[in-house]
Amino acid sequence: MSDLLGDLLADFFGDWHALVVLLLAGVIPNQIWRMLGLWFGSGIDEGSDLLMWVKAVATAILAGVIAEILVHPPGALASVPGSLRYGALAVGFIVFMLTRRSIFAGVVSGEILMLAGKWWLG
Repeated sequence: MSDLLGDLLADFFGDWHALVVLLLAGVIPNQIWRMLGLWFGSGIDEGSDLLMWVKAVATAILAGVIAEILVHPPGALASVPGSLRYGALAVGFIVFMLTRRSIFAGVVSGEILMLAGKWWLG
């Protein structure tokens, strides 16, 4: 039984060494900058022009990345049909608008639709 579970986990996670490298090289250094941002940004008014500009730039970067992924899908995403990718974009945008412009809700709902659609199509 444990061999079966071990095989399933290995198939799901792949090479665990890659996950450790991702954690050490990607997540931990990123968290340092996030914590510094929280510390430095705690004294800035949320409605200030500076934070409004930062939010606009972050939203524009996210929109650019999404557009690039839709038009020129990298790697395994290239196997996802364009109609499914654009449908996930439409659902994500609708959820974004319905949740009072929550970027998180829009991205997560589009991602869920894309994953479910790819699973359904096989």
